[in-house]
Amino acid sequence: MVEQDPARLDAIFHALGDATRRQMLHSLAAGERSVGELAAPHAMSLAAASKHIKALERAGLVRREVRGRTHVCRLEARPLAGAHGWLDFYRRFWSSRLDVLEALLVAEDEAQKGSPTDD
Repeated sequence: MVEQDPARLDAIFHALGDATRRQMLHSLAAGERSVGELAAPHAMSLAAASKHIKALERAGLVRREVRGRTHVCRLEARPLAGAHGWLDFYRRFWSSRLDVLEALLVAEDEAQKGSPTDD
């Protein structure tokens, strides 16, 4: 399993736990966006958008750069690898459990097909 600083992982999952922030990250995957561009689809103030962006920055998922009077954000996807690694451990865990269940069900089905019926 990918080991990562627990506080960093907590910040990543906190950031991803909000639909607005997930949508902002999705938008940033297409390229840089200003705070205003990130706020627009959500009908929120720049101050509210900035609070969401700060949560993304604390998680290391967004980098903000000031260009004149405009704050431009870009996606920093690398920290998502830690979250993916953590989740992948549980994907493998459940996949192995489901594989065992499938094998049991197939064996049971085959046993029922091979046994004579009571007619």
